[in-house]
Amino acid sequence: MNIPKTSYPRIIIIGGGFAGVALAKKLSKQEVQVVLMDKNNYHTFQPLLYQVSTGGLEPDSIAYPIRKILQTFPNFHFRLANVEKIDTVENKVLTNIGELKFDYLVVASGAVTNYFGNSEIEKNSMAMKTIPESLNLRSLILENFEEALLTSDLNERNTLMNFVIVGGGPTGVELAGALAEIKKGILPKDYPDLDTRMAQIHVIQSGDHILKGMSDKASEKAEDFLEKLGVNIWKNVRVTNYDGKTISTNTDLSFEAATLIWAAGVKGAMIKGLNAKDLITKGERLLVNEFNQVTGFKNIFAIGDIACMVTDDFPIGLPMMAQPAIQQGEQLGDNMLKLIENKPMKPFVYKDKGAMATIGRNKAVVDLPRFRFQGIFAWYVWMFVHLFFLIGFRNRMVVFVNWVYNYVRFDREARLIIRPFKKQLKE
Repeated sequence: MNIPKTSYPRIIIIGGGFAGVALAKKLSKQEVQVVLMDKNNYHTFQPLLYQVSTGGLEPDSIAYPIRKILQTFPNFHFRLANVEKIDTVENKVLTNIGELKFDYLVVASGAVTNYFGNSEIEKNSMAMKTIPESLNLRSLILENFEEALLTSDLNERNTLMNFVIVGGGPTGVELAGALAEIKKGILPKDYPDLDTRMAQIHVIQSGDHILKGMSDKASEKAEDFLEKLGVNIWKNVRVTNYDGKTISTNTDLSFEAATLIWAAGVKGAMIKGLNAKDLITKGERLLVNEFNQVTGFKNIFAIGDIACMVTDDFPIGLPMMAQPAIQQGEQLGDNMLKLIENKPMKPFVYKDKGAMATIGRNKAVVDLPRFRFQGIFAWYVWMFVHLFFLIGFRNRMVVFVNWVYNYVRFDREARLIIRPFKKQLKE
């Protein structure tokens, strides 16, 4: 890997997401050698992936080069690599570009889509966890309408214009709201010779309310916003199968749709070598103590979505969101320096800063520790928070200008089929 030898302790960070970047920044000017590995050379602002999928933003406005984030920091090295295995005996990481020994290892590999073992749904549905997946979804959505123009079969046309989102969390709710606004304001202008009123957007939620984890008021208001936009919400329904056209459920309901978007859950992006049964939870997350040390190890840590830290307030682990990841990364930076200097580490305490979701134009719900509000003011708060946490002045400006333009013109100009996508359906 051509990493120079050093007398400083070597800390390897696997993953350039919120947690990994926060930790690298914290360690950047200390007397340690930091090696960050990721399969992509950019950091993705995942909360806005749905806007890439729906043509509101181009992907480069929510991505930022990892090397540029940390290019001025001494003793920092980045390697574009796919980590294949962790050797806990020899203290080394094995990748597709070679292997490297570590003094301390931090696993911040994030999360991947969880299909709960249903291989046919995995094969035929669309996920939205990465920029390539979001671009694929954007292409498929637009291609469906192009194909709907060409067919004279009414059932096939309706199937092409039907979209089913499985999962009523923030991702599913925000995506449904964006699709509903496209149906209302953009499709009639783009496809005047197609009756886009027949397009249907469905949200299927296995529980009895959407936005699980937020307040009842936020859930009720979000559902009201979506229904006014024409979105169909189906609660207490679980999808059991999807063959690429027909969606089966555990009830009498079934749906005909060419596009099923799976937003029903995530699981830790596990790496071989740390997958012993006593180290992982049901959601394939690594069990860690209050210092983010992986169970049974003193020099191996896990932070972010891959880490499961059980507390009294969170008996199944901290939520898999950006804020816990950022806070863990920042505190672990301080704790690792204490560990190197043989000083006592400080236990991690999560400071819950709230949750929020937007449901289209002028509509959002916000739950803060002391305040809860919905509507247009919540929408402004949502925009401000997301702009603030974007990395890079250019990205903030590009996103802001796009939002202003889209708001004034009621338009989404990034609805481009740059890379055509065809689903390989299961036979």
